[in-house]
Amino acid sequence: MQPNRLSPSSWKTSLAIAGSCWLALFGSLDDVAAQGARADSSREAVRGQPIQLAPHRAIYEFTLGKVRSEKGISALSGRMVYEFTGSACDGYTQTMRFVTRTAAASGAVSVSDQRSTSWEDDPGMRYRFQSSQYRDQKLIEQTAGTATRGEGSEDIRVDLTRPEQAKTAIGGGAMFPVQHSMKLLDAARRGRTNFTSDFFDGSDGGQKSYSVSAQIGKQMTAGFNRSLPKVGQVDKLDSIGAWPVMLSYYDHGTEGKDAIPVYEMGFVIFANGVSRRLMIDNGEYAMKGELSEFTLIDPTPCRR
Repeated sequence: MQPNRLSPSSWKTSLAIAGSCWLALFGSLDDVAAQGARADSSREAVRGQPIQLAPHRAIYEFTLGKVRSEKGISALSGRMVYEFTGSACDGYTQTMRFVTRTAAASGAVSVSDQRSTSWEDDPGMRYRFQSSQYRDQKLIEQTAGTATRGEGSEDIRVDLTRPEQAKTAIGGGAMFPVQHSMKLLDAARRGRTNFTSDFFDGSDGGQKSYSVSAQIGKQMTAGFNRSLPKVGQVDKLDSIGAWPVMLSYYDHGTEGKDAIPVYEMGFVIFANGVSRRLMIDNGEYAMKGELSEFTLIDPTPCRR
């Protein structure tokens, strides 16, 4: 899973935060290695095979982690509802709703409600997106549009309908969300520890892409899932391998220059695209997301 990023422009993080986020999720790199070793023979067996993403519905409950500012928030609760459906024939649809309730140290309470829906075809040539953000039940931001990839090295054309009609273009090498998730899983099962790519999901008004650096930990044993809380149909993941991942998003031109990422997210991703143990950190405080409900959805038959 890689849901549409959650208002990255409002979450400024540092490289130090990336390290603390990784440690909070998985412990030291030695601890990760102790949890599960690389399955070299298994990895060789799946090389060249297509990535199969599992349609599913997942609910994550968020709680407040470490607070770094005394003037920051004193309490947080949240819930993310995420659904992934579709197939290589019909394209993939992602829907997400993420509601958080925060209480400031001053006592003021605020509710943020973020909603997004996107569709992407299997070759990663066409992408439709729309998102809305509410604060205390008032709409504060809305974006919608379509991105179409040109042939070869041509730019991606973006046709926006919200917040107003506009046309723009971004670099043709940018990946859409599902396309990027498949690339991430392919890199993980090949034993790569990192890869960097351009990324576009329609956030920030739908007019820019980012450079994304993925850090991939060692593969965990297939039984890793049994050590986590049992919810819904989560036992279906018991026989599937998984990897700890950290994604860092950079503005173009700043990557590789000790720059501050504009957004970071850590999670464990299973070989079928399902994610657990989410971590989001905005510098002032951290949020931890634990899977509370999980249901597999029957895949759409591919008739081609």
